[in-house]
Amino acid sequence: MLKKYLSYALAGLLLLSAVSQRVIAQQGDKQPVTEQLKSKIARLGIGEKAKATITLKDGTKTKGYIARAGDDDFVMRDRKTDAATTIRYADVQRVDSNKGHSTARNIAIGIGIGVGAFLAIIAITLAHLD
Repeated sequence: MLKKYLSYALAGLLLLSAVSQRVIAQQGDKQPVTEQLKSKIARLGIGEKAKATITLKDGTKTKGYIARAGDDDFVMRDRKTDAATTIRYADVQRVDSNKGHSTARNIAIGIGIGVGAFLAIIAITLAHLD
């Protein structure tokens, strides 16, 4: 009985040590926030295809595309009015890319998969009834 508990304790300690090493390694790799923002904006690119939504630290959101990126700031242009807004990296809280699918399209894909799975289950059930 004692061997059983000791083996469980040893397995738990080995698992905890592996998890803690990963957490410590991830904490050491963190860059400053402005460097992360610069790299994310650089990945989005520049031009009308570099659509993004920028959330500032004061809570305001700016939608548009990135027209120019510098060392300390970048320029966002509104999609509709084409008005330029210069934003400092230090003022940015969050950068969201707008290149993905719309919510309606994702819902339609999910419903299609669900209906297909339901029809497959019915077909399999009918095949096994004979």
